[in-house]
Amino acid sequence: MAQSETFHRRVHEIARRATKDCAAFEPPAEPPDEGRAMEILREGVGPAVSLYVEARTGGQNIHFPPDKYQALESSMNDWLALYTACYGVDTEPDVTLRVAAELLVDTHNIRDVAQILTGVPERA
Repeated sequence: MAQSETFHRRVHEIARRATKDCAAFEPPAEPPDEGRAMEILREGVGPAVSLYVEARTGGQNIHFPPDKYQALESSMNDWLALYTACYGVDTEPDVTLRVAAELLVDTHNIRDVAQILTGVPERA
């Protein structure tokens, strides 16, 4: 299997999981639920952004066709919305993968990335 096909398959898996997570999500009764927010970052946002970073660095420069790129970016934004919902904040993030990836490379911390991108929770 070509390396680009492997990345495209992984995008499909991520998108499928995001759809499933969104459908099953119930906001916390008493926000914030920081543990659940971190779980969403570790299991959703982080893998989506990391896949993009992996594909675009290390000499690989894997090209994502527009539909695959959109699926990955939409999945990341869906999980960012679930992340903010864990804090009782209703958002519709519209973040590009590139911006999220640059922040991840700079900070090495997916929580910081989510906080910077969404403003949730407010920075002290």
